[in-house]
Amino acid sequence: MAQLWGGRFTKETDQRVFEFNASLRFDKRLLHQDIEGSIAHVVMLAKQGILTVEEKDSIVKGLTGIERDVEEGTLEIDPSCEDVHSFVESVLIERIGDAGKKMHTGRSRNDQVALDMRLYTREQVAATDALLKELLRVLLDTMEENLETYMPGFTHLQKAQPITLAHHYGAYFEMFKRDRGRLKDLFYRMNYCPLGAGALAGTTYDLDRSYTASLLGFEGPTLNSIDSVADRDYLIEFLSALATIMMHLSRFSEEIILWNSNEYQFVELDDAYSTGSSIMPQKKNPDIAELVRGKTGRVYGALVSLLTTMKGLPLAYNKDMQEDKEVAFDAMDTVRDCLTLFAGMLRTMRFRKDRMEKSAMKGFTNATDAADYLVGRGVPFRDAHSIIGKLVLYCIEKDTSIEELSLEELQAVSDKFGPDLYDAVSLKTCVEKRLTAGGPGPGAMRKVIALYRKYLEEKDLTEMA
Repeated sequence: MAQLWGGRFTKETDQRVFEFNASLRFDKRLLHQDIEGSIAHVVMLAKQGILTVEEKDSIVKGLTGIERDVEEGTLEIDPSCEDVHSFVESVLIERIGDAGKKMHTGRSRNDQVALDMRLYTREQVAATDALLKELLRVLLDTMEENLETYMPGFTHLQKAQPITLAHHYGAYFEMFKRDRGRLKDLFYRMNYCPLGAGALAGTTYDLDRSYTASLLGFEGPTLNSIDSVADRDYLIEFLSALATIMMHLSRFSEEIILWNSNEYQFVELDDAYSTGSSIMPQKKNPDIAELVRGKTGRVYGALVSLLTTMKGLPLAYNKDMQEDKEVAFDAMDTVRDCLTLFAGMLRTMRFRKDRMEKSAMKGFTNATDAADYLVGRGVPFRDAHSIIGKLVLYCIEKDTSIEELSLEELQAVSDKFGPDLYDAVSLKTCVEKRLTAGGPGPGAMRKVIALYRKYLEEKDLTEMA
């Protein structure tokens, strides 16, 4: 198929050059956005009197027919085309004749591809936000059911203080909530239309760029034609947000992998989200969590790749920028799949609450509460810290725990201990008395959960896209 730019050339493009230069293999997924943008463009051209109403109607009908035929499989995307834009235009001209040649009036491939990628990315931002919202629903449902499911909290992978499963999940709720906030910020910042910027310097045609922008659901037109075709900040921002989402998923995956191990046995993964071993019949492997953890590096790579591509480019458009698509598409697809499968894995995961509580009762997770008990008896905190440290050392030597010591043993270390210590350091008391905002106590958690429920009722980006 002839190229749309061949008039200035006297020789055919070397086939290897054509294949190296062509982008149809990956940008064909932009077919819908390309047609959507072209329809908006010709509607605006007709409004401005640059095209006749008949020409506009013919082009619109031809474009909608192309999209329908591709979707239904009656029209195959021609691999001899350089890109999706030339495919659409060439087929349109074949079908409707000279009117199709007028579709590109007042437009360059530079602002056309800038629009297509922005439209596609905008949809992907909204879709990612919806997947995060569904994951948050799964987290919140689990939180509501586990306000009194005790487990150890960790620092340095060592048991630190007792918390609840609801509290632990709440930390991830906050992370993914911030991820949604980043997507929302990006959505509003990127939601401006580059169409009408031309190759880099606009056009002499009397275009109504604000009208085109409104037809496509943008806040308005971009305000500098050079930046319009040279900007990929919005895509870098999206990849950065996706990388952060994957980092959070990876941290969560690491914990699930640990919890699923024989040493922890906190959770049992559903058979549908696990695999076995080809040689060891007893194995039940957390492959989804491990793959999510592994694919995080893939998304990081996409971000670094685009940053590196853009770092030395002079204004305005350069062919290097074609390299934005493959890595971006791969990252978008990867995060979509990871979020979908991760939510399913969490939804079907079963908790071994007995194991979690038993683990929380070991490792001196109540040591801080024992120190606070002494502070309540008038002992300065630093002295209380030292006393409990000696008590822990004594327990380690005797292979026991603070709550298992006799009152005589306790008072041998400090006469400030009384029989009420046992209640003060019980797992239930240690958790329930932590009622400060953001703490693990059930009372504090119920207030937070109510806020989270209200938050999930707010409009999401799919309703704004």
